[in-house]
Amino acid sequence: MSKIDQPILVSFKLCPFVQRSVITLLHKKIDYTIEYIDLAKKPEWFLKISPLGKVPLMRVGEEVLFESAVINEYLDETNGAPLLPQDPLLKAQYRAWIEFSSSLNNAQHQLTQARREQTFRQIQADLAKKLAHLEHQVGDQGFFAGDSFSLVDSAFAPFLMRSQMLADETGEDSLEDFKKLCKWRDNMLSLDEVNKSVVDDFTELYIESFYERDGYLVALSQ
Repeated sequence: MSKIDQPILVSFKLCPFVQRSVITLLHKKIDYTIEYIDLAKKPEWFLKISPLGKVPLMRVGEEVLFESAVINEYLDETNGAPLLPQDPLLKAQYRAWIEFSSSLNNAQHQLTQARREQTFRQIQADLAKKLAHLEHQVGDQGFFAGDSFSLVDSAFAPFLMRSQMLADETGEDSLEDFKKLCKWRDNMLSLDEVNKSVVDDFTELYIESFYERDGYLVALSQ
């Protein structure tokens, strides 16, 4: 692919939804360009082409794609072996779990913002219920299903990465009661496409972001 044909991914360094698409790009070995913006000061050119004013946004020539699940399916359908099943029902189930992963990202973000212990524990309990459903669904070979990577893996990897960082920093591990999810996390964090999907100083930036919010997590980490 020539440089002029490369997709351009518009990103914010801490966004888990952008990271999904970077993982897919790296897994598929697709040449791409990434452009970071400050979401607190969104540039005018970005607002003109982003219907929701959110990242990720991917420019393909003169066309624009938004929403990470849509971007990932486009990348999957146009590059190499498919990362979704061919059977329509099974493919729909995978898509449903990809949608489910967004609720985990949102809950995780809420945990980093909660200021009171009561609020934190309620979010934590709600997250545990979601994780219990996922534990029953995920396979036991280190991937969402079977022994190979799929778009569901790329969708959940950002959540799994951040869960490990939060556990290391605070001692609170949302996955500690879920053996298959822990195995899944360990495998995802061993993959090059996951490790290389974030900027070099991502851990520092992520931890700093919740210290800046001065929520209950800060008390746990001290």
